[in-house]
Amino acid sequence: MPPQGAVVAVLAIAGLCSSFMFTLVVPIQARLPELLHASREDTAWVVTVTLLVAAVVTPIAGRLGDMYGKRRIVLVLLAALVVGSVIAALSSGIVGVIVGRGLQGAVTGVVPLGISILRDMLHEDRVDGAIALISATLGVGGALGMPLSALVTQYADWHALFWMSAALGAIVFALVVWIVPVSVLRTAGRFDYVGTLGLALGLSALLLAISRGNEWGWASPAVLALGIGGLVVLLAWGWFELRIEEPLLDLRVAARRPVLLTNIASIAMGFSLFASNVSYPQLLELPPPAGFGLSLLAASLVIMPAGLVMMVLSPFSGRLARTVGPRRLLVLGAIALIAAYGFTLAFSSEVWHLLVANLLVGVGIGFGYAAMPMLIMRSVPQHETGASNGLNALFRSLGTSTAAAVIGAVLATVSTVQDGVAVPTAGAFQLSFVLGGAAAVIALVIAVFIPNRPAAETHPALPR
Repeated sequence: MPPQGAVVAVLAIAGLCSSFMFTLVVPIQARLPELLHASREDTAWVVTVTLLVAAVVTPIAGRLGDMYGKRRIVLVLLAALVVGSVIAALSSGIVGVIVGRGLQGAVTGVVPLGISILRDMLHEDRVDGAIALISATLGVGGALGMPLSALVTQYADWHALFWMSAALGAIVFALVVWIVPVSVLRTAGRFDYVGTLGLALGLSALLLAISRGNEWGWASPAVLALGIGGLVVLLAWGWFELRIEEPLLDLRVAARRPVLLTNIASIAMGFSLFASNVSYPQLLELPPPAGFGLSLLAASLVIMPAGLVMMVLSPFSGRLARTVGPRRLLVLGAIALIAAYGFTLAFSSEVWHLLVANLLVGVGIGFGYAAMPMLIMRSVPQHETGASNGLNALFRSLGTSTAAAVIGAVLATVSTVQDGVAVPTAGAFQLSFVLGGAAAVIALVIAVFIPNRPAAETHPALPR
């Protein structure tokens, strides 16, 4: 049996690898129409498809992990990352890159699966700190990966980004095979193919409406049809899941108060995190007087310390959770995010102001993202951990996707013309900070009402 510390380290590296995929193409995003010989609307799919696949695959992968072995599904997702990276690296046109980026998005499911593996194998004294570390990778990978991507694109052809991600995925795949033990805890039963199809269709339609609303128009027939149709499909999916013996996701467990409130808080926390991810880099990179005129590499170095804060705080988060409970840890995270946006509203005239605010964001997300899986796993049966953590990751994705659309719309709409180009005004950035802070306030209020004891102590098993 490999040392438990080695298993934790490998799963943390897998988490870093998965979150890195979201910032992989940031350095070339503005140049994609030129590089791929396609319209800007078409190249937007290079980013959108990753978000869509990640949101759909994550809860499904969690259920598959519960049924067929979490390590096995982790390896499948890492293999999808490698294959997708190679496809994109070999492509010179938009279709291959979109297909490759979609397969890269699937690897996001390794984070909730890794958390579930740790619950299965670690002693209860070590599991909170390990979970905090794996959760931190959701923010750390993106923060650390952005300057790395900027360096690669500055000195090499853009295809090198995908060869780098392929090599990274192959290394992590080999490490998982070598270090992570085979999962022995399985859930018996048949896989819910109808439920999987319904969830995929409903989520895809809803998230597509949210992510493309700015470009297509929020009142356009396509956005309305996708949004309303997605909600209808998800409602029908929920009705179906409650009436079958072996559902994809046990919605009765998901409806328990600690789980439901944690998932709703996850939407708000995800929104608050991504509001800073969208607004801070733009403010740093836009030319004066709208912004500070930093290069992408310099701006990413200002953003990067937030990821380092998350990583440093992760072992402390685990100890703090055992002392005060994960609910209070989530409250502390929300307070740190409120402080970050409050500071930015008062002070945003110097680069160091954004550095300080971003460090506070790192504290908030470090505590908040560590607390949420702990709350989930204290509230669900052990054989439901993969699916439940996957569902929680889905709710975070809903928050981040919504923030990307809303903050993007604010910065695009509340703008002025500078040197012939529309740029966001100071008021647009201030409104973005208000929205990010408001989401953190919502997360704080919800966190206060989450029961402080595990669901097993407060809720009997719910009958079917």
